[in-house]
Amino acid sequence: MWERYFTPNRLDEALHLLAKHASKARIVAGGTDLLLEIERGQRADITALIDVSRIEGLDEIRLDGDGWVHLGPLVTHNHCAGSDLIVERAFALAQACWQVGAPQIRNRGTIAGNLATASPANDSIPPLLALDAQLTLRSHEAERTVALKDFYAGVRKTALQADEMIVDIAFAAPEAEVCSTFQKFALRRAQAISVVNAAVFLEMGKSKVAGAAITLGSVAPTVIHASEAESFLIGKELSQAVIDEAGELAGKAAVPIDDLRGSADYRRKMVRICIVRALRDLAEHQERRDYPKHPVMLWGASEMPAASRLSNSMEHHTETPIETTINGKSYRFTTGQNKTLLRLIREEANLIGTKEGCAEGECGACTVFLDGVAVMACLVPAPRAHGAQIVTIEGIAEGERLHPVQQAFIDEGAVQCGYCTPGFIMSGVKLLEERPHPTQSEIIQSITGNLCRCTGYSMIISAIDKAARDTEA
Repeated sequence: MWERYFTPNRLDEALHLLAKHASKARIVAGGTDLLLEIERGQRADITALIDVSRIEGLDEIRLDGDGWVHLGPLVTHNHCAGSDLIVERAFALAQACWQVGAPQIRNRGTIAGNLATASPANDSIPPLLALDAQLTLRSHEAERTVALKDFYAGVRKTALQADEMIVDIAFAAPEAEVCSTFQKFALRRAQAISVVNAAVFLEMGKSKVAGAAITLGSVAPTVIHASEAESFLIGKELSQAVIDEAGELAGKAAVPIDDLRGSADYRRKMVRICIVRALRDLAEHQERRDYPKHPVMLWGASEMPAASRLSNSMEHHTETPIETTINGKSYRFTTGQNKTLLRLIREEANLIGTKEGCAEGECGACTVFLDGVAVMACLVPAPRAHGAQIVTIEGIAEGERLHPVQQAFIDEGAVQCGYCTPGFIMSGVKLLEERPHPTQSEIIQSITGNLCRCTGYSMIISAIDKAARDTEA
């Protein structure tokens, strides 16, 4: 895994460490991409991780006095999806963030990390490119601002230097007459990489388009503008003929490849379909119809809890034990500093109820609560446990009395082989903390990060619904 793991409690210290270790180090916040790359041997040159997730004040979404929206480097996808400011002023960005992964992934994965990963299929890039976003990059010695359109040099290639960190993402807040939407086509409804994605922003006059931005993902080495389609729309009413022509022009802008998720020809056709759907929704003012008024976050009854802060910066190794609280009990680990949280829980704490299914953040069997938030333990570095509060499946019952969700899984026959069950139960428990009276749609949202390979999900949905009713009674 890694040789050295640092947790600074100040940004300047993080930048100093980054300058010191340079190309051998990486910043880790959510780590949902980076940990997988390290596990797969794709980052063999990385020996040091610098965890900035405990630094206070980096998770803010704010509107400044000049009308610019700012996203801090620790702003997660769920932060954006649940932000009234983003939903109101940059709806396509909220939509895009809401379609990333599953709640457990969105609770860890950051917008800055998504941008830095630089995959053309990443969902947050198209809306931010359409918004003409700019990034503030800071090193220990200097700071510079780079337009997002100039940040990418190719697939997974950026202008970010080895000693720099993204410390701010900013864009001018669109005016009230600007409407937007995001379209994503993937091979399944959740936990899927985009085959094609697109963001559309329209500035509307009385009845005609006064300005347009259309950006396309997963159809070129970097996210691109559909420039001809943008120009074509200016000054036109959104008739069906105009919408169809704009879709054709957008399809021609795509220069995709063939891969496992789809052929180049298929992607071009799906670009046209996505743009037609987006423009039709905007013309009919229907872009928000499927967006939940209160998205399920799996972070409990209030706003997302703040990460536990550390009073001192530290380096985690065998001489600095991981001291943490799991299920209300204090633990002190002298080994496991270079493992994932999942393996720390299973191998050092000997709490084997949390399962390893995919070890890639796909199946949800390893769902635990970290400082009150549901996460995939396989994508969290073990040192993040230091000073934190963790709850596993073993910690949700009250003595001999099962948690209502556990009991409902038994009553409704929602358990088959049982391997995925701990993860489903943990998602259900956190949902009921957040929504004591969930709708069926909210129950389904809550388990989009959990896979069952034995059966359908009807009994699982029924069990969570029964637990809610029993708790109310």
